[in-house]
Amino acid sequence: MDQGKLTKAKWWSRPQGRESFGPGEPDAPQDTPGSDAAASSDGDFELAAPQGSAEPDGVFERTAPEGPSEPEGDFELRAPEGPAEPDGDFELRAPGGSSGTVPVARTPDGDFELAPPEAVAAEPVTDRPEPTQDTDSSSTDTPPYGVPGPWAPAPPVQHPAATVTPQGGTTTPPPENLPAPADDTAPPPSAPWQNYDPWAPAPFQQTGAAAPTQDQGSRPTRQALLTGAVLLALVAGGVGGAVGVYLERNRVEGGVVELPQAGRESGERAPGTVAGIAARALPSVVTLHVRGTAESGTGTGFVLDGLGHILTNNHVVEPAGSDGEISVTFQSGDTAKATVVGRDSGYDLAVVKVNGVRGLRPLPLGNSDNVQVGDPVVAIGAPFDLEGTVTSGIISAKERPITAGGERGDGSDVSYVDALQTDAPINPGNSGGPLLDSRARVVGINSAIRSAGQGVGSESGQAGSIGLGFAIPVNQAKRVAEELINTGRATHPVIGVTLDMGYTGDGARVGTEGRGGGPAVSEGGPGEKAGLKAGDVITRVDGRPVHSGDELIVRTRAHRPGDLLRLTLERAGREITVTLTLGSSEGS
Repeated sequence: MDQGKLTKAKWWSRPQGRESFGPGEPDAPQDTPGSDAAASSDGDFELAAPQGSAEPDGVFERTAPEGPSEPEGDFELRAPEGPAEPDGDFELRAPGGSSGTVPVARTPDGDFELAPPEAVAAEPVTDRPEPTQDTDSSSTDTPPYGVPGPWAPAPPVQHPAATVTPQGGTTTPPPENLPAPADDTAPPPSAPWQNYDPWAPAPFQQTGAAAPTQDQGSRPTRQALLTGAVLLALVAGGVGGAVGVYLERNRVEGGVVELPQAGRESGERAPGTVAGIAARALPSVVTLHVRGTAESGTGTGFVLDGLGHILTNNHVVEPAGSDGEISVTFQSGDTAKATVVGRDSGYDLAVVKVNGVRGLRPLPLGNSDNVQVGDPVVAIGAPFDLEGTVTSGIISAKERPITAGGERGDGSDVSYVDALQTDAPINPGNSGGPLLDSRARVVGINSAIRSAGQGVGSESGQAGSIGLGFAIPVNQAKRVAEELINTGRATHPVIGVTLDMGYTGDGARVGTEGRGGGPAVSEGGPGEKAGLKAGDVITRVDGRPVHSGDELIVRTRAHRPGDLLRLTLERAGREITVTLTLGSSEGS
């Protein structure tokens, strides 16, 4: 804020108003009447106090600044030299030297303001002509024209019009048509200047209303622009988002619809997931195509070692006979010819071998004794010749005594399995494939299924899975596979008795005679040594109930030759417990 100088008007706003301060306020202007602010280099006129005046009151002289005068310019109020008066007339001097007086009065708060001559004089002026009307100071009527009074109405306030100078500033033209002086010698002008107060709180418009300052006038415009910008951004964002979603869902380029799709991801899966198990096991699983003289079939097997040994079911390779052909297809698509190393119908297991194949990856073997009901398992095979098929499920039961085969009348093709039961889908073609635990270790060899209307049998038929599949425990398969690889034949643990397979009661009954009319209890066999006799009914094996002769064979073959077996039997109404050592016989 300039002290003692009128602010120039700019073309984009009204003239700036000055802020009024009361006497003694800390923010009041501190310029003295004799400061150098009286002159301006741009030719404007300023108010300046008289030289040497001690008080900021008196008659101020309005003079032009030093230098060449401009055709237009502001006037300055300058107090005359001499003693300062509390208020009175100020001398108005134009840049050309003409002068006049302007009444100035002190306001209640100590500031000065321009006032009409009638309201300025604190004391009557003797050299002024008195009005011709008689006045009565005690009268409450409005005093006659020309006599000052505190109730006299203030004249309307007007502004001189501002003009723009060539240098870009603004000036106020000198007043015109000054009224007749109130004094005979120096009449004060009655132009709008006498109504203009440079110390007014705010400039006034022609209507008398306060004109807004530059900041006040621009604030609503800025708020409106900001509000409009925010609304525009919100609308544009909403419209853009809607259009983007629409284009993404219904992208049409040249009339061709392109649907959104996820990008490529890593093919690695966690080891314990079905995908992780399958990824590790599939390279070790093979598909066997068997062709014999009378029939052909498809089955599954898996690699046992790096020498080329492959484990599968006996009923898978049986159609090949002695002169058939076995072809092995690996996961890579490579094929190789295989030959039978050994097979056993009693356990329904067989081992074949491929030669000249490198890079074989054996499947690790687990422990079927560790398996619990409810454990997750994965089955891999080639159901209906669909190689590399992966299914999953759980172990739904353990130690299921099942028999499979029996197509031959002498029963030489019957297999007895103390099986693991699973609900993982198993179908014809899965035979011989691995049943894997959550660590991709083999816990069983898929061998049989329960089919609706056909009972329990091998998968050589065309019946589909109903969620009842059976697998040979890997502990039993490991022993048989080792024997087949090492000797070509597998051994069976035996009790040394002949069972009555027609017995319908609960338990397994020892027959009255053996095959060929011999004794039912083999002489010198494990049963005779343990004290078994013809007609005894065996009800428990190692404390587990036995309900039929087939079940007793299954429980026995779950052991190795030489294992101790504790039998509970009934004889003539008495219960007897005996212990025997299992013998051995060669399988077929």
